[in-house]
Amino acid sequence: MSAAKTYYVYILASSRHGTLYIGVTNNLRTRLEQHRSGRGSEFVKKYSVHRLVHVETFASPQEAIAREKQLKNWHRDWKTRLIEEDNPDWGDLSHLL
Repeated sequence: MSAAKTYYVYILASSRHGTLYIGVTNNLRTRLEQHRSGRGSEFVKKYSVHRLVHVETFASPQEAIAREKQLKNWHRDWKTRLIEEDNPDWGDLSHLL
């Protein structure tokens, strides 16, 4: 029997109220390392979007992908409110991993 995987939807920001990037992964630590080394996404590399400001966990990839698509379609102010509910200072949450 294999261990259940966890899937993550995450939001990166360049700074407080800066450029946002929304992604999905099953290994958040590795994905952040890829982004920060310039191998994760051309968008992240171009706009220096490296601060982890929001994370949600899911039990299935389908749920995570659906949530990622939902968030990508949200208005900017909705995304800002979501981030500030749990992270009002837009601090980097990567130390919690």
